[in-house]
Amino acid sequence: MNYWLVKSEPFKYSWEKFNEDGRTFWDGVRNYQARNNLKGMQKGDLVMFYHSNEGKEVVGIAKVVKEFYQDPTTDDANWVVVDLSPVEALKKPVTLEQIKADERLKDISLVRQGRLSVMSLKPEEFDRIVELGS
Repeated sequence: MNYWLVKSEPFKYSWEKFNEDGRTFWDGVRNYQARNNLKGMQKGDLVMFYHSNEGKEVVGIAKVVKEFYQDPTTDDANWVVVDLSPVEALKKPVTLEQIKADERLKDISLVRQGRLSVMSLKPEEFDRIVELGS
C-alpha cells in the first residue's frame, strides 16, 4: 500500500462536502509532478485530505477507489483523475504548524514542496499524522 496527501481549498471542495458526496474524482491537477503522483495511486491506497490556504490542516483520511483515467473536465489527454472516497475524519485536525514543528515530519513533501497539490507520503509520515490527529 502507498500513502498520499491531496490538497483542496475548503471553499472550493471541503472535507464536509466530500463526506456528503461520498465519492469524487480528484480533478483540476495541472502540474506534471502532481499528475504523475495521481498516476501512481492504486486502488486501496490511503490518502490524507488537507485543507490548503484556509485552515492549513490535515482533516481526514480517504482511499483510492478507482485508479487514474482521463480527466473528464478537459479534452487535454495530459491530465488525469482518480476516484476517492472518505474513510474517516481525524479526531482533531493536524495543522501545518504542528507538522513543521514535528522532528519526525521535517522531510515531508508538504513542507519541502508546499505548492504541490498531490504528493506521496512515507508510511511513517502517514502514521505520525494519524497519531497527532488522534
